Amino acid sequence: MQAQHALTPDKPFFVYFSTGALHAPHHVPKEYIERYKGKFDQGWDALNQEVFARQKQMGVVPPKAELTKRPNEIPSWDSQTAEQKKLAARQMERFAGFGEHTDEQVGRLVETLQEMGVMDNTLFIYIVGDNGASAEGGPDGAYNEMMALNGIVSTAAINMPHYDEWGSPSTFPHYAIGWAWAGDTPFQWTKQIASHYGGTTNGLVIHWPARIKAKGGIRSQFTYITDIAPTVLEAAGLPFPKSVNGTVQRAFEGTSMIYSFDNPKAKERHTTQYFEMFGNRAIYHDGWVAAARHSIPWLMAENPPLSKDTWELYHVAEDFSQARDLAAKNPAKLKELQDLFVKEAIKNHVFPIDDRRAERFNAAIAGRPDLMGDRTSLTVYPGMIGMLENTFINVKNRSYTITAQVELRNSNTIGVIIAQAGAFGGWTLYMKDGKAHHEYNYFGIERTNIGGPNVLAAGKHEIKYEFTIDAPKPGAGGKAVLYVDGQQVATGYIPKTQPYGFSGDEGADVGMDGETAVSKDYKQGDNKFTGKIVKVTIDVKPSDLSAADKKAVELGREVGAAISD
Repeated sequence: MQAQHALTPDKPFFVYFSTGALHAPHHVPKEYIERYKGKFDQGWDALNQEVFARQKQMGVVPPKAELTKRPNEIPSWDSQTAEQKKLAARQMERFAGFGEHTDEQVGRLVETLQEMGVMDNTLFIYIVGDNGASAEGGPDGAYNEMMALNGIVSTAAINMPHYDEWGSPSTFPHYAIGWAWAGDTPFQWTKQIASHYGGTTNGLVIHWPARIKAKGGIRSQFTYITDIAPTVLEAAGLPFPKSVNGTVQRAFEGTSMIYSFDNPKAKERHTTQYFEMFGNRAIYHDGWVAAARHSIPWLMAENPPLSKDTWELYHVAEDFSQARDLAAKNPAKLKELQDLFVKEAIKNHVFPIDDRRAERFNAAIAGRPDLMGDRTSLTVYPGMIGMLENTFINVKNRSYTITAQVELRNSNTIGVIIAQAGAFGGWTLYMKDGKAHHEYNYFGIERTNIGGPNVLAAGKHEIKYEFTIDAPKPGAGGKAVLYVDGQQVATGYIPKTQPYGFSGDEGADVGMDGETAVSKDYKQGDNKFTGKIVKVTIDVKPSDLSAADKKAVELGREVGAAISD
């Protein structure tokens, strides 16, 4: 930004600055964590009250706004054991330190703009978040968020061994759902529950002294994320692009917010907006919201039919926090908004509604195409690294073999032949002290390692790993066998496997384990294979899905077809 402005000071610049905060995993330097020690020992119920009082004092919620009740599905602070409270307080200390660290980085950006002398005439739009506070951590939080993303609820017993290192790179942590609820004060619910404002609402700050004369003013007109681009275009005096690189552009759904800059009472222009995520859905229209909560983020339970959902009605022009359900009192308005939701959903390709959660990670179950398609064999070579799950052959929930052709220069060969994902879940085929090994890492909490007893001599060898699944269902365990040059050298049993996803970030690597280490037998950043890998072939057996999974696949294909149409 400084370089561009120094070289072409008369040329406007655009910067999109998106941090990893405060998304899980909650990682932050230790010094930031220490600043919050003991600050959350009062728990989430008390924090909810404290935050609401502060919001009223600051004027960021209307004077008549009501504090909504904690949902029954979220436990009270008083119901937690001493161990759970100790763990939960530490989780929030990490989260708060993460937030402060991020604020400082935003502050550096502001200071730089000031030093450049351009702050007053820069339209600075600060969106505090991308959704409501996240509840994927479950009732006790999660040492490894990937468990939650696979529909597996972590427990205090799993989390407590990681208490001292919580927030360090050796954890992939998320906080308990009570903190997410308190973070969404004064609204109901959390991220993913798009039916309620707790799942969708964020603070928004707009700073442009050269154009906006009011300071610290509040604007209450309904505003949605689709309003940002139209605001930027109008501010810059740019027309809407009709075509980009030969592709005709669809009109923006949003409206510019500039009309509200000079008049806090200006008539609202974004008058209608639908919401939908995992079957949770709502519609906003002219100060009213109709909402239907369908599913809950941390529960992998069978959801009711969409037709059985209970719809609620809120007059948010008068009831800021959606505290008073008027559905029973005003069925005509509810019906009007339900019909409008259907109209907007059709227009925006929302139907058919897909209410699955963790299943979507696994393309084979989701019914979603991936790069491999129906292939049952993939051969990879040294140097192929970072292959994410949708570009690598899918070994989840099926039997498979990994066959590596290698040439060893001596009998002391070490290093990774092939690995997928990392320390928080994955698998690796490697050599240690000249011996072949395979390890399956189940979310970093259970490991199955099998290895050959003999050192392999220099020369050509075939190292093969075979997994035979117990049953065609997500997460099933199975038998593990290791072969060298056609001879069985080790066996083991993997009690359970990761059902839907290994990692959202770490891929498969040939000749190394490029990011966090799957196995503790080798180090991160120092595990390259010291022999020669000719090739590695992964062969998978066709999935024999259960009836429920086949139904899920058909739903996924139906959704995909609808999106394509």
